[in-house]
Amino acid sequence: MTFVESHLAGSGRKSGQIKLHGPEDFEGMRLAGRVTAEALDMLVPHVKPGVTTKELDDLVFDFAIANGAYPAPLDYRGYRKSICTSINHVVCHGIPDDKPLRDGDIVNVDVTFIINGWHGDASRMFAVGEVPRRAQRLIDVTYESLMRGISVVKPGATTGDIGAAIQRFAEAERCSVVRDFCGHGLGRLFHDEPNILHYGVAGQGVELRPGMFFTIEPMINLGRPQVKILGDGWTAVTRDRSLSAQFEHSLGVTETGVEIFTASPAGLDNPNGASSNGASPDAAAGAE
Repeated sequence: MTFVESHLAGSGRKSGQIKLHGPEDFEGMRLAGRVTAEALDMLVPHVKPGVTTKELDDLVFDFAIANGAYPAPLDYRGYRKSICTSINHVVCHGIPDDKPLRDGDIVNVDVTFIINGWHGDASRMFAVGEVPRRAQRLIDVTYESLMRGISVVKPGATTGDIGAAIQRFAEAERCSVVRDFCGHGLGRLFHDEPNILHYGVAGQGVELRPGMFFTIEPMINLGRPQVKILGDGWTAVTRDRSLSAQFEHSLGVTETGVEIFTASPAGLDNPNGASSNGASPDAAAGAE
């Protein structure tokens, strides 16, 4: 895998190179990430029993337009909604519909906005009403898995360090890490190099360099890691129908550590977590 300065890279499609971004690019990502995070903050009081995921989709679309953004998933490869909403045993890419949320559901809402050509990509878990203890535990384990992965991001670390940190923690908590989906580079493109696996061996993979932009977005299951895709071609579910959860942030590697572009301005990165202050002590120490 080769590296290229972002201003020298071709635009419009993946080139097989990892882009290294400068200060102006960081500014673009900060804006896209902040507005994306604000959209997820906006949803917190709306995710409750009786609300449909289509209503949540409409709220995010309206929020995007009001804030000079455009939902990246809308019409992406034929996808017809602005967000993904993945409920209970849905791992990712659930499609909003008219079915009301029920008390005890857990739902991941995945939002990606484009602002001035830059992509902000983030997702969070929401508890609908009172959820079972095992579901709350899964939410908290998944959030901590994300933050453990973020905490190792710095120049000289590797993508394998990220995966190893996530896998080590999640499996110690008797959960499994989904292998079929991964994080990804982003910036001017929705999906770019490199792939960020959420499992792996420390020291292996691509070396992290200042200026790299990518997502970390672990999907953690209470049961086995295997998934299947439903007939709609999008919705991924656990094969054993066990609960699944996911959190996601967009990040930039700095000269000294990591910057989280999609951190919640309101401290709601894990809105229904055991602690909803939105920060893990380990990860916050390495963030700028």
